[in-house]
Amino acid sequence: MVSPKKILPEINNLLNILYDPEKASTAFTRIQELIANFPKKEEQIKEYFSQEDIVLITYADSLVKKDEKPLQTLKFFSETYLKDIFSTIHLLPFFPYSSDDGFSVIDYLSVSPSLGSWEDINQLHKNFKLMFDLVLNHISAQSPWFKAYLQGQKEFKELAIEIDPQTDLSQVTRPRSLPLLTTFTKTSGEKIHLWTTFSADQIDLNFSSINVLIKMIEVLLFYLLKGATIIRLDAIAYLWKKLGTNCIHLKQTHAVVKLFKNILTLVAPKSIIITETNVPHQENISYFGNGYDEAQMVYNFTLPPLLFHTFCSENSEILSDWAKTLILPSAENTFFNFTASHDGIGVRPLEGIITPEALEKLIKIVKENKGQVSYKKNPDGTESPYELNITYVDAFLNKNFLKEQPKRFLASQAIQLAIPGVPAVYIHSLLGSHNWTKGVKLTGRARTINREKLKLDKITTEIENPKTFRGKIFPHYIHLLKTRRKQPAFHPKAPLNVLNIDPKIFAIIRKSTTQTIYALTNISSESFSLVLQKHNIPEYLTDLLSEKTIARKLKLNPYQTVWLTNNNQP
Repeated sequence: MVSPKKILPEINNLLNILYDPEKASTAFTRIQELIANFPKKEEQIKEYFSQEDIVLITYADSLVKKDEKPLQTLKFFSETYLKDIFSTIHLLPFFPYSSDDGFSVIDYLSVSPSLGSWEDINQLHKNFKLMFDLVLNHISAQSPWFKAYLQGQKEFKELAIEIDPQTDLSQVTRPRSLPLLTTFTKTSGEKIHLWTTFSADQIDLNFSSINVLIKMIEVLLFYLLKGATIIRLDAIAYLWKKLGTNCIHLKQTHAVVKLFKNILTLVAPKSIIITETNVPHQENISYFGNGYDEAQMVYNFTLPPLLFHTFCSENSEILSDWAKTLILPSAENTFFNFTASHDGIGVRPLEGIITPEALEKLIKIVKENKGQVSYKKNPDGTESPYELNITYVDAFLNKNFLKEQPKRFLASQAIQLAIPGVPAVYIHSLLGSHNWTKGVKLTGRARTINREKLKLDKITTEIENPKTFRGKIFPHYIHLLKTRRKQPAFHPKAPLNVLNIDPKIFAIIRKSTTQTIYALTNISSESFSLVLQKHNIPEYLTDLLSEKTIARKLKLNPYQTVWLTNNNQP
């Protein structure tokens, strides 16, 4: 265990960045009490990550069965099909909520009764590590905390951020095109205007109040007690507000991340913080801090739209150049590699990487494939694309190659699994889900397109039938995952080198002390042949995926992946 004598002074320093000396001192005393009362275990950290770490991203009720709580249904499906394949399950918010499919939390400490109970989550934890969301930027307008604030209760008096509507807020970075302020009326009759970054139902929390900070630290510690190993800091970039700034990535926000990291180092050193910041790459990786003092993982937000662009353009050059930049500040850090999640495909991370014309082509393809586009408001009043709303499977639909859609999609996933980091797979990608356009019509929300609730009996029948669309994806995806997690060269720390073979081929070398893997994917609709030695690839290697020996020449069919290795060759 790390000595408190080393960590506590740093916690005190961080609090003095956030507050005046008197408030900082009060906060420090209260945090020390929380740390002292937390039941600690002696934990030795050998490493945070290995090649066996693979995360499933899912809502508790992504799979449903009649007369059964969804968490019990998820447990059955996971134990039947995913045990010893996925190490961790990211349970998207499962708390009582009022909107945004869970991200407008009413009660942070309860499981929604419609989903199950804490005991159900404990049962799931027996075979999987768990990742929870700490939705700390905002809270539901229907929460008891907010109602107490409206009533003027002392403990919650500073819960929200009140703003004069005449204030110039033009500099504030807006992730949505909705109004920044929402009008409410207190019990006293006073009309107020509150900061609501994401929607009128999501009240931004006022972290300049130490009561708010302490309450969210209590929630954080509660999640650790309930089995969470990884804590996702939702929408963390917008946490701290300061008038006259853009209110994104402020030093105070980074100080809060560092504060949480220090607290976890004391009470649960094996736990991991991951930051969710859907922004351009350099801004995103700033949450690694110096490699030791902030998040151990960040979402690799550039990967989903850049992979999409790569397959649409049938040119791997930009992806290859970008992959060379995936350098981490320390061995404690790694990327959370994903291509799909409960949200859409963010396009801000492509800024400065592809041209506006190339982005417009992606938007056109999404619309042709029955997806939608979400926009954000810019400081000058204009709007620009923020997110492509489509399942990742249907993003890879090409009407000229309809039969190739499963292979094209799986090729993109093979690249995700081969680059350095911890892979994370959204359940609808694993199951080969199409766009849920009916759901969009029902809710009026574009993001609903990849949040369908699937009937377990129907799903299990389809994934076990190789003639169905899901049957052409699920077993092959599982094979990729099973193969990947056994390879030392796919350890998150294993270096990456890019092979520049041809624009139609994305090729990298991953190397550990015991294994070298040459991972090649044909990202085009045409076959490609190469002589191994001409590209400094040894002869007589084994393809881990097909278990075939590749002698001197290699032919890659459209959208084919090979993972070539000679385990005896370091």
